[in-house]
Amino acid sequence: MNEPLHRALGLTDDEAESIETILGRKPNPLELSMYSVMWSEHCSYKSSRIHLKRLPTEGPQVLVGPGENAGVIDVGDGIAAAIRIESHNHPSAIEPYQGAATGAGGILRDIFTMGARPIALMDPLRFGPLDDARSRWIAEGVVSGISGYGNSVGVPTVGGETVFDETYTGNPLVNVLCLGIMPTERLVLGQASGVGNLAVLLGSRTGRDGIGGVSVLASAGFSDDEADAEKRPNVQVGDPFEEKRLIEACLTLLDEGLAVGIQDLGGAGLSCATSETASRGGVGMDVDITTIPLREQGMEPFEIMTSESQERMLAIVEPGKIDRVMEICEKWEVLSSVIGVVTDNAGALRILDGPGPDAGVLADVPASSLHEDAPLYDRPMAAPADLEDRRARSANDIASPDDIGADLAAMLMDPSWVYSQYDHQLFLNTVAGPGSDATVLRLKDPASGADTGRGLALTTDGNHRWCAVDPRQGTALTVAESILNLACVGARPLALVNCLNFGNPEHPEVMWQLSESIDGMAEACVAFDIPVVGGNVSLYNESRGTNIDPTPVVGVLGMVDDLQAPPPGKTWNDGDRIVLLGNADGTELSGSQWAFNKGHREGALPELDAAAHLAVAGLVRDLVASSGLLTGVHDISNGGLGACLAEMAIASGVGCTVARVSSHALLFSEAPSRVVVAVSADNLAAVEEQAAAAGVPVTRLGLAHKDQFAVKGLVEMPLETLVRASVDRLPDAIGGGTTQG
Repeated sequence: MNEPLHRALGLTDDEAESIETILGRKPNPLELSMYSVMWSEHCSYKSSRIHLKRLPTEGPQVLVGPGENAGVIDVGDGIAAAIRIESHNHPSAIEPYQGAATGAGGILRDIFTMGARPIALMDPLRFGPLDDARSRWIAEGVVSGISGYGNSVGVPTVGGETVFDETYTGNPLVNVLCLGIMPTERLVLGQASGVGNLAVLLGSRTGRDGIGGVSVLASAGFSDDEADAEKRPNVQVGDPFEEKRLIEACLTLLDEGLAVGIQDLGGAGLSCATSETASRGGVGMDVDITTIPLREQGMEPFEIMTSESQERMLAIVEPGKIDRVMEICEKWEVLSSVIGVVTDNAGALRILDGPGPDAGVLADVPASSLHEDAPLYDRPMAAPADLEDRRARSANDIASPDDIGADLAAMLMDPSWVYSQYDHQLFLNTVAGPGSDATVLRLKDPASGADTGRGLALTTDGNHRWCAVDPRQGTALTVAESILNLACVGARPLALVNCLNFGNPEHPEVMWQLSESIDGMAEACVAFDIPVVGGNVSLYNESRGTNIDPTPVVGVLGMVDDLQAPPPGKTWNDGDRIVLLGNADGTELSGSQWAFNKGHREGALPELDAAAHLAVAGLVRDLVASSGLLTGVHDISNGGLGACLAEMAIASGVGCTVARVSSHALLFSEAPSRVVVAVSADNLAAVEEQAAAAGVPVTRLGLAHKDQFAVKGLVEMPLETLVRASVDRLPDAIGGGTTQG
């Protein structure tokens, strides 16, 4: 017996009944296809919307919050910043190069559809372990795809994360963030208005690549290589040079006020762009499917309407301005076609088979039913049955290691193999780039190009280990880490976006993880006064029936109010005093990298004191702003104090001798609200005075000198041993730093 069409398209029986109720009749195959992509998890957030409402989204600086293509923040001087983060996890597992490349292309369009020029990309990446051949192949392809697209389109990739862990075997996480800036008055929303206005399709022709991608790829896990191979046609193919032309054409249209609204074609393709612009504007739209430029002959209407072919935009244009629009597109060699018209037809989106009143109607659905009326599920949630027992088993009960130096070396991995393949100096705005605690970009006036003397800072952070132990506290700690990363480059936080990567939402424990994580994020953002201006939810991240560890990734935008000089960075000079700012007594090992390396995934995470955390962040920010006071600065997070000190020593080429660290727990605990600074002997008293005034504890740890890495009573080894362990790990595993597209 053949499977019903709606099930083959990923719709449930109840959803099919809901569609019949909305339409008052049975939908035809084209209409079912449009609902299937628009009601997918990727487009509708049907399993997460009920929880996302608990996030704080408002603030005096917020111009546009969640629900649009990107969040928009007023950064002063008539300048607005647009920021967005997205996932391309499932496509990248199938076809790493194109999956990652089109992820970069899609996030760029989310930014310039708001009227902003993209100025920076960041790429938080997570792969299976380095000893797994397929994971190495995926990593190599993803990095090559991001560099191939970002470098070619001319937008710098300025930072991110690279994590290798067993939990991502078969299901990598490829999250991409983009930042753009614009004159505040150029802000435009993705909505249609004005009956009789024209719907104009800009950019590439529509092909069969990516058909139904959001429903086929984003709503299912992976099982075996054969099944993965069958999904390759659902992965889009990108053209960065077409994207560059499209950016320039669209920004020119917006500069001249030629578009009433504009929307990119990402997930769900034309079904998404037409229904969302009509729905947001409270209008209808007629689309003539015969006017849509195609790459392939014989494409069916459902293929045309659900294709996710890249580098396409939909603009709403007044009829009197269409000639100028066409001129601009011709100048930039961008294909443009009038494919529809805004109507007052009771909010109906109609797909027509030709022009004129006698054209056949292929689909007729309320635009809002595709965009706003998707199912809203309050899925069952359940904490692990043995949660209390798990939390009682602290990692501090593990026996002290025999070789602390070996444990430290095993945690280190220099990610420069990844970011050396990205051009991070395009536009010459990058003050602190990849490898820094956070990225810093010069803030230039987007109209005149004049330097404002201020800077925008960006960081992306996630920690699956913390969230596997306690998704609520782990997410709060992740937000807190972002605040310290920004402080280390002298920035204060402005706004946050998130990419929530979780397993199968049909599993109650996964929904509990998601709900707990959102609550942890909400609590932290309220405590730190940071609005959440947008995000993305990626579910069904599972491979061979195993869910990934919960991995909420946050991107935080910050402001450097007076950018006089680059931040100190995580280096020190020979003879510097090494000082710990914050509580020096943190010993909890649960959730730490050291504990996970020992196979321990239980316990209770360290506590977060929001007031104390803000005091440390404020102090560090002020110290960094006092140009020349600090030689180096680095926050303590993954790998604890030991990894922090080792990374500073490696970056400097100067060893250290550290005292007052009496146990491996003090060395490897990832307790929050702690920063290591390097200070010359002449500046030490001034730093301690500022810390005392801020109410922040100070501990003198030791001295930067020689070529040994020594923590008295625990570790003593040549610095070169740590250098080799860190620097060689990725190139040795993946192949000397060469990638293949």
